[in-house]
Formats: sequence, structure tokens, C-alpha cells
Amino acid sequence: MDYRIEHDTMGEVKVPIDKYYGAQTQRSFENFRIGEEKMPFEIISAFASLKSACAKANLKLQKIDSKKAEIIETVCDEIKDEKLVGNFPLSVWQTGSGTQTNMNVNEVIANRGNEIAGEKLLHPNDDVNMSQSSNDTFPSAMNIAATLAVGNKLLPALYKLIFAFSALEMENVNVIKIGRTHLQDATPIKFSQEISGWRTMLSESYNMIEKSLYYLRKLAIGGTAVGTGLNAPENFDKAVCDELSIMLDNEFVPDENKFHALTSKDAFVFAHGAIKSLACNLMKIANDIRFLSSGPRCGIGEITIPENEPGSSIMPGKVNPTQCEAVTMVAVQVMANDTAISISASQGNFELNVFMPVCAYNFLQSVRLLTDVMTSFEKNCVRGIKPNEKKMKENLDKSLMLVTCLTPKIGYEKAAQIAKYAHENSLTLKEAVLKLEVMSKEEFDILVDPKKMV
Repeated sequence: MDYRIEHDTMGEVKVPIDKYYGAQTQRSFENFRIGEEKMPFEIISAFASLKSACAKANLKLQKIDSKKAEIIETVCDEIKDEKLVGNFPLSVWQTGSGTQTNMNVNEVIANRGNEIAGEKLLHPNDDVNMSQSSNDTFPSAMNIAATLAVGNKLLPALYKLIFAFSALEMENVNVIKIGRTHLQDATPIKFSQEISGWRTMLSESYNMIEKSLYYLRKLAIGGTAVGTGLNAPENFDKAVCDELSIMLDNEFVPDENKFHALTSKDAFVFAHGAIKSLACNLMKIANDIRFLSSGPRCGIGEITIPENEPGSSIMPGKVNPTQCEAVTMVAVQVMANDTAISISASQGNFELNVFMPVCAYNFLQSVRLLTDVMTSFEKNCVRGIKPNEKKMKENLDKSLMLVTCLTPKIGYEKAAQIAKYAHENSLTLKEAVLKLEVMSKEEFDILVDPKKMV
């Protein structure tokens, strides 16, 4: 491999000749050969937006000339357009402040910018990182990345899933089935009512996640090293946020307390908590669907779901609820990520949290996985759910819990006696009532009407 020599304050370093990054990136690449997890592109793209906004703000505040600012903006656009992929090789498992990723972006912008300019125009620290510190840029970039991932990917996928359940609900307003509590038979319910529970779980999650974006939109930029704003001009934070809001069509504002912004990750804990709530709801819904579709002959079998692929390497004809299983596995991963994020946020010592890369990585993984699995679940499962009305009626007619509607007439204890007698003697509820001569067939038919019980 061909190399060129780059230098930093610690000396000279060999850097691959085909890469735009410099000495500090190369040192990090060599010193942190840990795992396979690389800094997510969402973070790199957010950094590019942030660096562009900082250049514009510095120009507005007369800290940098227009030529340098324009070159920085040009390279940032190239990064966001994925034209410089391969120049951001750093591991998640690096310095907890994300300093090396900040410098990775600074070096790429400077070296590529100098190539465009045809001269040594930009310095990674003096120009690209002007008025900034890794300590305020990384938390700002992770908030930007989280806001965009949630708003542009997760919420649209969730909305589409909610719409699919709404359509399923409307299709089944006249279908009555047995309800279940404690995994035991309960009183009747409309299938549409059961679906409405699923739909509302998702709608509530949508509202919670959307509200959490308010806190993610508060940025640390302008705090520089420890929150005092050293080396940043007055109103730099507002100027940057104004530029970002226009650039990304998303409102960003300066965190009013930079000491809080640098050391606390409470916005991430709060937002991911809402995301975890969605994962919990999806786990419950997916389990309900796979249990209700269990069978096809020896399970509950009250609904059918699409048959997408063979389910067994040994049992011919077997088909499994694979989309539900994917949902539940993703839900488990999101719950685990929430633990990592919570612990990371608790570790903000003094003026800086130094668990930011792992916090950002887990958050973005949760958003990515949930977005993808909800899209797959909606397309490959929910759209194709159909009620097995024959099986639903069969289970409804066999249920002993229809006896509940007799209690106003005969009392709880007498009704319990009838249910127990029917169960022990393998009789239907109606057969037990007639056998015990509690009431006439006509009176039973009037009182025991599932349509009146839902």
C-alpha cells in the first residue's frame, strides 16, 4: 500500500495515499482495533451538516473568509452525498468524547478542501474546527443524528404500521370472538376491539416519541471545551442552530445551559425510553398475533397470517410466524440497548460525559432496527392478517365464560356452579343450564347473546 506522511502535534504518521484523513484519524485507527462496530454514517452525516453550519456562522460573525467557508460547505455536501465513503474508518470503541471522530471529519474536510482549492487553504483545527471543540460538536452531532433518524425514518414507518392496523380494525367490526385474560377464556370481544388495543398502543408510542424530540433538538454547540464557550464568538450557538434549522428543515435550538448539554445525556435516555416503550408494545402485539395464528390444526388458529417461506428443514409443509419472531428479537435488542444508554448517561463525570459514542451507536441501532422491522412486519404480515371466523365462532360457543351474563339473573355463585358442572361433564354452557334446570332454552337464548356482551 502506498503512503504519504502526515503530521500532528505528536509527530509524523504514515497515512494511506488514497485517503483524505490525516494523522489523528490514523492514530485512532491503529490504537483502537476493537470490534467491528464503526461510527454510524448518521453521525458522520450529522457532523457534515454541523461543520457546514459552523462555517456559515463563522462567516456571518466575521471569523472566517468566504472562500474557506464555501470550500468547507462543498466538502460537507460531498460527505452527506456519500461521495467520500471509506474515509471514516473509526471504531465506536474510541475515546468517550468522540474527539477522534470529530478530528476525522475535520481532517477529511481540510484535505479534500485543499485538493479542491488547489492550495493549502484549510487547517483541520484552525479553520474546520473554528469556534468549536469535540466536547460540544460530538453531542450536537449525536442529537442531530438522533432527531433526523427518529423524525425521518422511525416515525414514518410507525405511522404506516398504525394505518395498517386501522384498516384491519375497520375490516373486522362485525367479527365477535372470545376474549382472553391470564391466558384463560374470558368474556366475548369484537376482533376490531382487540385490534384497536394494538393500534392505540402504537399511537401512544408515536406521541411519546414525537414529544421526546423537543429535548433532542437542544444542542451543545457553543459550549466548546467545558461549557464556558471559550474561543467561540458571541451568538455563535444561535447562528449555528439557525443555519442547521434551514439546512435540515428541522428546528434546532441552543441548549440554554451548556454545562448541562456537555455532561448530561438525559435527552437520549428520555427519547430512547419512549423508543423502548414502542419495542415493548411491538413485542406484545407480535406475540398476540403469533399465538392467535398458532396451528394450523392444534393451536388457537383464530387468525391466519401470510405464509412467506418454508418453516422447517425436516417437517414438510410447516410454516412459521417468522415476521413476528423478527419483531420480538428486535424488541429484545432495543430493550438491551436501553440498558446500555441508561448506564452511559449515568457516567457523566464533572464537565463531560465520556460514553457518547456507545450511547449514540445503540440509539441509532434501535431506530434503524425498529424502522426496518416495522416496515417488514407491515408489508409481510399485518396486511395479510385474516380472521378465521369459523374457528372464532367455535371457540366462542364452547366458552364457559359466557355464563357471566347470567350472573345478574341467577347470582355469581349459581353461575359459577353451572360453569364448573359444564366443564367437569364436558357440556356446553347451554346443555349444563338445561340439565340443571336453571332456566328454559328460550330464556337462555335471550340472555346469552355474545352480540350484547361486546
